[in-house]
Amino acid sequence: MPPDLCFRFAAASDAPAIAALHADSWRRHYRGAYADAFLDGDVLADRISVWTARLQQPDRVRCTIVAEAGGLVGFANTFIGEDPRWGALLDNLHVAAAQKRLGIGSRLMAITAEAVIAAGAESPGMYLWVLEQNIGAQAFYRALGGEPAGRTSVPPPGGVAGRLHGTPMKLRYAWPRVDVLLQHRARGRGASGA
Repeated sequence: MPPDLCFRFAAASDAPAIAALHADSWRRHYRGAYADAFLDGDVLADRISVWTARLQQPDRVRCTIVAEAGGLVGFANTFIGEDPRWGALLDNLHVAAAQKRLGIGSRLMAITAEAVIAAGAESPGMYLWVLEQNIGAQAFYRALGGEPAGRTSVPPPGGVAGRLHGTPMKLRYAWPRVDVLLQHRARGRGASGA
């Protein structure tokens, strides 16, 4: 891991950097599922709008953690207690392309698990959705103990059907208990307050 790597909860001022990383990740990994016109055009403006709104006010059910090493290198966004059966929804997990395979994603998952536990959610679990075509991400989630638990179609970003290419599918990966992710917490510095 980078020696200056640290984790903290996101602030409203992080919206532009989170949006830029999110848009870049979608451009790299969602091609073929999302329309090229959207990925090459409005995706950054769309993500800036989403992240500005999300981070504008603190939210008891949303937990956004950023990883920094000379700038933003990753983030995880989770909705605590989102589903009575599956638990918290890890809605976003993205790491900068140049920083992949350094353990940042695993640490974000572990710190997110701590936040879910600290929130005292009724369900001790967590789940996420991953594009069916994103084989690399699926392998990562399986390596962290995630179990495949469903498949459905991808809704269009922002509800705009033209932003999809065809009818892409997504897979649910679930952790019935998030504490299995805590083994990845030991290295690096944790999020302030996490």
